[in-house]
Amino acid sequence: MQSALRLCFSGLLACRIAGTAWAGDQQPDAIHWNAWSPALFEQARQEHRFVLLDLEAVWCHWCHVMDVTTYADPAVIALLKSNYIAVRVDQDSRPDLSNRYEDYGWPATVVFNGDGGEIVKRQGYIPPPEMISMLKAIIADPSPGPSVKASATIHYQNGLGLDAALRANLRQKLQAGYDTRMAGWGMDQKFLNWDNVEYCMGRGAEHGGRYEKMALETLAAQRQLIDPVWGGVYQYSTDDDWRHPHFEKIMQVQAGNLRIYALAYANWHEPKHLKAAQEIDRYLETFLTSPQGAFYTSQDADLVPGRHSADYFKLKDANRRKKGVPRIDKRIYARENGWAIDALTTLYCVTGDPGQLARATRAAAWVLANRSLPGGGFRHDTQDEAGPYLGDTLAMGRAFLTLYEATADRRWLEQAETAMRFAAKTFSFAGQPGFITAASNPQSAFPARPQYNENVSMARLCNLLSYYTGQPEFRASAESALRWASAPEIAGRRFADVGGVLLADEELNTPPLHLAIVGSKHDASAQSLCRAALKGPEAYRRVEWYDASEGPLPNPDVPYPSLPFAAAFVCGNGTCSAPIKDPSVLQKRVGVILGRGDKQNQ
Repeated sequence: MQSALRLCFSGLLACRIAGTAWAGDQQPDAIHWNAWSPALFEQARQEHRFVLLDLEAVWCHWCHVMDVTTYADPAVIALLKSNYIAVRVDQDSRPDLSNRYEDYGWPATVVFNGDGGEIVKRQGYIPPPEMISMLKAIIADPSPGPSVKASATIHYQNGLGLDAALRANLRQKLQAGYDTRMAGWGMDQKFLNWDNVEYCMGRGAEHGGRYEKMALETLAAQRQLIDPVWGGVYQYSTDDDWRHPHFEKIMQVQAGNLRIYALAYANWHEPKHLKAAQEIDRYLETFLTSPQGAFYTSQDADLVPGRHSADYFKLKDANRRKKGVPRIDKRIYARENGWAIDALTTLYCVTGDPGQLARATRAAAWVLANRSLPGGGFRHDTQDEAGPYLGDTLAMGRAFLTLYEATADRRWLEQAETAMRFAAKTFSFAGQPGFITAASNPQSAFPARPQYNENVSMARLCNLLSYYTGQPEFRASAESALRWASAPEIAGRRFADVGGVLLADEELNTPPLHLAIVGSKHDASAQSLCRAALKGPEAYRRVEWYDASEGPLPNPDVPYPSLPFAAAFVCGNGTCSAPIKDPSVLQKRVGVILGRGDKQNQ
């Protein structure tokens, strides 16, 4: 997950912001920034130039700083004008490039020769003297530097998922990478690794409660990064603690935090977890919701580009607004909406707040009306330069399945099925395991390749979808994605960001908790049982509602009896419990199965 966040760290992984030096706003002596195009490489060959890619994010502080220092320096401008073709891309708008260079943070500075070969890859802020030195060195010797390494040969394992040795190694990494002094994973920058927390949350009392302790400590520490005035969560903190936030608020972080705090509340029923989730939801509703109900992408870290905003974010609401509101990126991407819908629906499952569900379904309807592609997939934006991208269809597929779980409305399951069929067909990896991040497109310039987080998510979603539908095609997609992500050269090279692949490995080898409600959807008792099932602590689950008037369930693998009353069943291995009529009994039964006793009812 750490790479998926595209974290921008000062010095190590810094960020720059778009909008201060785009081509249409340039001064006569400014750099001419081109849009990304494969045709630029032909121009570079003909003019004997290099291509410099400034891959940015539109929301973060250090990107502003690089604009007002490095890219305003006369010597840098002169070198770029005479020997380079300068290209600027907002990474949020181009997932193909973002996923390719995610390890280099934002800004990622990549220099190519005219054949498209990489010469240098740099991460974060580059001050003017370093940039001048680098540009001159490339002109003098354009051979690839040490940052450019050949891709490792991948050795796929024969079995399903991680082998025993690699699984043990990743669990050891998860524990060894934990900061026992400050909480969280990673020692320099602090943020919520939600995959790691979810994995630890599900371990309960294993290893003397160590996993549960890591989850609870990290959730407590992360609450320091929630904006006490507007809500929402800052992306990360520097200085090896949780007290030096960088103030950008990006949708991936909002959605990831919202979902994990909702799950934490379902697991432990501590009000502080629910309050954290509600504070993030408050921010989404106030600042990142469009008039149409779809979700915007991010909010900038700075009020004034390049000027650190710590003093601004110490102010109360009225005083902040007097000075202005940091820029909101109002582009509406399918991927970011899928993340938000999934998280908001998860919160609804915990709270039962109909307003939360209404907002989630409204956003889903907008995306279906405005971002759909023929065949079930989704565009990223109104028009995609090099899409479609796997992330958009994947995120919306996950959102649809969560909506089906929450509502038992079969149209959402149908949407999830068509989305993931499109994904499997469109993004398959040329006869190899895994799924590529973008479909083949002449505007991409590079062959697309798989990305870790997307394949982990693909494995988890398609596996669960196979249980809901009974369709083996989804299980096959899940196994393909996990086979790629669990290769030693992929999973084994990660530091401590391993919770996602551990979850995928566990889920593909274990059936989900299966809860079934039997009775009319108009029956108040059946509705109460469904609410109790949705409030449960298990994230990996199959919750269904069998109303005989609607016909058989999509996966009729369990025969349910005809009863004169509404009942719930806890099922597994083709059999079910005795009918349960009392919601509190259902919750206790689930707690016993999960080895948590009555914790969820405390």
